[in-house]
Amino acid sequence: MTTLYEFAGGDEALHRLEELFYTKVLDDPVLRSVFPARRPNHVEHLTWFTAESFGGPDRFTAGLGFQYIIDVHRHLRITDEQRERFVALYLEAIDEAGLPDDDDFRAAVREHLEFGAHVAQQNSHAELDDQLHPIREVPAWTWSRQSAN
Repeated sequence: MTTLYEFAGGDEALHRLEELFYTKVLDDPVLRSVFPARRPNHVEHLTWFTAESFGGPDRFTAGLGFQYIIDVHRHLRITDEQRERFVALYLEAIDEAGLPDDDDFRAAVREHLEFGAHVAQQNSHAELDDQLHPIREVPAWTWSRQSAN
């Protein structure tokens, strides 16, 4: 059928999602230490990352590179509670942003979130580079209805 990026509604929908999500994490007491203050361009960078992961433009890789996301999470010491809260707030934001209410789509997005949250958590505790998660590029997330081309 189509990529997650296209099915979600492209940049406009993903930007709306990331803005809602970012506002939630900034206001959340569990995530306050991970997101202590609004940073310029954070919503844009989140949108770029999600868009690229979902099969959209490669702006994150071209503009920032994957090392950027490793560096952002390094030494945050993300707890299980914070990782779980991150995922829960993102799923809430998906509803609020009006993204498609489709079981296959939602399952793929949840898998993407769970994977990314685990990678971020592992990287947040890594003291040495060999303790980092081995992924070094934006994951290309697909789903059951994606075209094979």
